[in-house]
Amino acid sequence: MSDTSGTPRTSRRPRPVRRALLAAVATLGLAAAAATAAAPSASASAPTPPSGWNQVFVDDFNGPAGSGVNTSNWQYATGRGYPGGPANWGTGEIETMTSSTDNVSLDGSGNLRITPRRDASGNWTSGRVETNRADFQPPAGGTLRVEGRIQVPDVTGAAAKGYWPAFWMLGAPYRGDYWNWPAVGELDIMENTQGNNTVFATMHCGTSPGGPCNETSGIGGSTTCQGTTCQAGFHTYRMEWDRSTDVEEIRFSLDGNTFHTVRENQVDATTWSNATDHGFFVILNVAMGGGFPDAFGGGPDAGTRPGHSMLVDYVQVLTSGGGTTPPPTGNRDAYGTLQAESYDGQSGVMTEATSDSGGGRNVGAVANGDWLHFKGVDFGPNPARQFSARVASGAAPGVSGLVEVRLDSRSNAPVGSFAVGDTGGWQSWRTVPANIGSVTGTHDVHLTFTSGQPSDFVNVNWFTFGH
Repeated sequence: MSDTSGTPRTSRRPRPVRRALLAAVATLGLAAAAATAAAPSASASAPTPPSGWNQVFVDDFNGPAGSGVNTSNWQYATGRGYPGGPANWGTGEIETMTSSTDNVSLDGSGNLRITPRRDASGNWTSGRVETNRADFQPPAGGTLRVEGRIQVPDVTGAAAKGYWPAFWMLGAPYRGDYWNWPAVGELDIMENTQGNNTVFATMHCGTSPGGPCNETSGIGGSTTCQGTTCQAGFHTYRMEWDRSTDVEEIRFSLDGNTFHTVRENQVDATTWSNATDHGFFVILNVAMGGGFPDAFGGGPDAGTRPGHSMLVDYVQVLTSGGGTTPPPTGNRDAYGTLQAESYDGQSGVMTEATSDSGGGRNVGAVANGDWLHFKGVDFGPNPARQFSARVASGAAPGVSGLVEVRLDSRSNAPVGSFAVGDTGGWQSWRTVPANIGSVTGTHDVHLTFTSGQPSDFVNVNWFTFGH
């Protein structure tokens, strides 16, 4: 969703860069060759992943008509903004988001409906749902594909003034902060407004206003729907984030035809790292009004007709290549190596390439109050009494903190912890052991980080438990 506002929080320390960046700036293509015709307005299951691709998330939105979304996959974002975040979702939109099935429901034919409504007093409501998972990113050396088959609200002309449907992603560090946009990255896979037969794809990053990513506009491109208009039929919108090439790139396509590409060398190394060295979560919503519709004539107004739904047939996330896939959910062996970047949830951290033995990625920028969540860790019947973690720190003299293990809830007392300070550098790794209380069975594991200072104090590459 373009035009998010708020003062970005600066990066707490410079991030290591995966590779040297080229200095040239690539030219952006803003229009595409003709796309293939869209399929009729009917539900279809998510396609079987092509050879070489792994499906890591899917929702076909099958269920009884009038029911809500599957809350094991999605959470509702409600109100006029995130608690403590910018008003009006940071974009100037005017609706109130709700979890009511009047605004968000399944249609009984395999589609999700997000429907703006206007009451007798002129107040607008609509819907916004976000994936619970915030760990979607390419495996090291591989590619992430996020796609959805969508029909934007079937309304055009004056009746469509102010409509703003979108399928997009935000960087995981935005959750719980809400003031670090656009530094943490935003990937708009599809935006549409005013009932026009034009869709936009954009990457937001850097600082706002202006900065290396031309905020609040971002680095964007657009194209038109062919065969049927964007409003009259379903089309497939896709983002592929490719780490397999020397210069990382993010490609956006409509019905299989790439129309916009953003490359790593279009911005400085720190901007790209801050925007991409972490997971993302997926968002579906229909806003009313705000900065994007304002750029195309404004609205909504008295002539805008409520009740036109964005229909979503499916959303799926795939990965290919690389040495790892996005994190599993549950079924983890406590006595195996638990990679820190395979978290199911987090707050305040980022991931980055590591020089530690075996390579891959570590979790970094860890400071007081940050946490990692790992679901379904199986300790078995024999009590685990030991914990060890692979950590590194380049913290300043006198800066240190605790790495704590908590079970099932971050509010529970730690079952074990150890202190860590400077190890000689942010990529100077050592394995630190600690004792824990006897643990059996299967638990969610929370690593929490506590320090008397606000500065970053530790990186974590992996951890494990022992008897």
